[in-house]
Amino acid sequence: MNIIQNYLSIKNYINNLDTNIDLIVVTKNQEIDNIKILLDHGHLSFGENKVQDAISKWDVILKNYKNINLHLIGKLQSNKAKEAFNIFNCIHSLDNEKLANIFSNLEKSNNKHISYFIQVNIGNESQKNGIQINLLPDFIKYCRLDLKLNILGLMCIPPANQIPDPYFKKLKDLNEVNNFKYLSMGMSSDFKSAISLGSTHVRIGSAIFNWFLSQY
Repeated sequence: MNIIQNYLSIKNYINNLDTNIDLIVVTKNQEIDNIKILLDHGHLSFGENKVQDAISKWDVILKNYKNINLHLIGKLQSNKAKEAFNIFNCIHSLDNEKLANIFSNLEKSNNKHISYFIQVNIGNESQKNGIQINLLPDFIKYCRLDLKLNILGLMCIPPANQIPDPYFKKLKDLNEVNNFKYLSMGMSSDFKSAISLGSTHVRIGSAIFNWFLSQY
């Protein structure tokens, strides 16, 4: 396993596209030593799935490395919202009014502002998180106009074991209809497709930490 080779392979692929893509390196289940390899190489954008995992790792790292952008990309329970607000710069899994209200109140009381993506249940899957498409317009208006949250765009995780392209296209269309500039979609197995369909933020972990360079 060569983390830097895998990282540079993906980074070079993105750079050659002549488009501005934020490569979020997902450090779920990774040891601090592996993360530091990328930090020492100058990478600053990282993602975690769980709040507690982020705190246990990143509290220490953030004291020694400045200008890190930390993204929460996993499901967020309301009782973890305050901890998430304190450590993350961006939340990719905002999907209900309760969470939105909590973040709005936290921003007001702390005089701090972070960024958000609204997670959409793009495949209408009962077991998956994300707001239903039919509820999306009202939720966007509520977050933007009533709460004044900094909503960057939409996020999705397409259904497993299906071709992701139609779902990425659908999310892109929803993003454009709502005049968002940024779009969070694409992971290790489908980031090339996501980028070709408009993603500006890709969330990649296993392709950097676990896969061989020959995959690319």
